[in-house]
Amino acid sequence: MKNLDLFFRVIRQDRLLIVCGLFLLVVVALAWGGIHFTGYTYDEISKESLKGPSARHLFGTDVNGHDLLTRTLYGAQISLVVAALGTLVSLTVGVTYGMISGYAGGRVDNLMMRVVEIIYSLPTLVLVIVLVTTLDGPVAALLKNIGFIEFPPRLVLIVVFLGLTEWLTMARIIRGQVLVLKEQAFVQASLALGQSHLRILWQHLLPNLTGIIVVYLTLTVPAIMLDESFMSFLGVGVPAPLASWGTLVSDAASLINPIQLYWWMLIFPGGFMTLTLLALNFLGDGLRDALDPRVRK
Repeated sequence: MKNLDLFFRVIRQDRLLIVCGLFLLVVVALAWGGIHFTGYTYDEISKESLKGPSARHLFGTDVNGHDLLTRTLYGAQISLVVAALGTLVSLTVGVTYGMISGYAGGRVDNLMMRVVEIIYSLPTLVLVIVLVTTLDGPVAALLKNIGFIEFPPRLVLIVVFLGLTEWLTMARIIRGQVLVLKEQAFVQASLALGQSHLRILWQHLLPNLTGIIVVYLTLTVPAIMLDESFMSFLGVGVPAPLASWGTLVSDAASLINPIQLYWWMLIFPGGFMTLTLLALNFLGDGLRDALDPRVRK
């Protein structure tokens, strides 16, 4: 209870953390709630193509006549969902792998860490792009056969493969923490009492890893979001007619020319994405300080 009071005290004193947390809540509320009040659907086409911000279209319109405010909020849904699900994959793989490696120790630990180092040396984002483009067709056929006809197969691949590239840092951090924790008296006492290894991992080690997991979750979300945006910018990310912040920025970049500057196409979706990434990173830094016993003293 005392530690919890100290945690909330540090949070209350960190105004930047509070501002970032509130900003993220506003972004989520706008993405899922505000989109119903724009007056347009994400795929609705009007005759006003590439029109600047006005009373009818607060963020202007894109090349196809879509309301850019609606597309930006809808893009927030896609970007945030892909980042959240990819982070969940990363969390599951990284925490499990790191706990097993650190707890097993010895040759098992050495072998598992060598695998991590080999994967670290690979151009993972390039591999993700190759795998997504290669498996897009077969996965689409598989989803159609099992009844998920309208579910975008590329989104499934992006979530899975980005999650499987961002678990490495999580695994190494968790492994290091487990190496320290397993030498503590409470773990040794549990072994002496005959508790199973699985129970020790689940009931004793995992709760002591919660703080570091929460911090790295907030840092993994922007990493996956940025990777997805980069893939969408290259044209191998979220498929049309869906949109993410990355595809919207890509559309804006394709219109850049020295004659006419369609600034609203870049400023609004790019600004939302940048501010969200900054907020997530500052939130991670603030939570790290709040969970650090040296800071809470």
